[in-house]
Amino acid sequence: MAFDFKKEYKEFYLPKNKAQIVTIPKMNYIAVRGKGNPNEEDGEYKAAIGVLYSVAYTLKMSYKTDYKIEGFFEYVVPPLEGFWWQDNIEGVDYSNKSAFNWISVIRLPDFITKEDFDWAVDTASKKKKIDCSSAEFLSIEEGLCVQIMHIGAFDNEPETVAIMDKYLRENGYVNDFTDERHHHEIYLSDPRKVIPEKCKTVIRHPIKKV
Repeated sequence: MAFDFKKEYKEFYLPKNKAQIVTIPKMNYIAVRGKGNPNEEDGEYKAAIGVLYSVAYTLKMSYKTDYKIEGFFEYVVPPLEGFWWQDNIEGVDYSNKSAFNWISVIRLPDFITKEDFDWAVDTASKKKKIDCSSAEFLSIEEGLCVQIMHIGAFDNEPETVAIMDKYLRENGYVNDFTDERHHHEIYLSDPRKVIPEKCKTVIRHPIKKV
């Protein structure tokens, strides 16, 4: 059986639909940065997703090539994630999607090094015939956070965020958004196959004790 991050680390990927406090350790990611409305057809965000998956699957299938990664074991590509923020706004203004800054990411297994990553970017660019040079090897340690499972359309996220904020107030915490700590989403549903009302998205916010 291939290693599945969602099943092995349920506390990070499969929270209940009620707020909970978690401490997120350092993780490595394939990352692409960008700006603008993620819903734009042929936009920057859609192109970034193509780059992420090209590199992710090149690494996943590397064992079938002449390139050997030390410590490699077969695994399921982890879900797509995104860090989102808007300049001079705390939290997210969903009505102004064109103002989004984002870092779109896919988690990497710990055995993948920067050297392995660089090989995959070069290989994916040649084989897929797309420029993957925008991809970067990024390490993030989120630390103390609150998270919840949001079920429904992305535009309905403010209702779920309000539940998180109420939980923080009642338990002596506050949001801790900074230039390095952002609104974080983990996408567990494929919007091409699941109706918006049933889409599952983990929402995670950085916090600190009052």
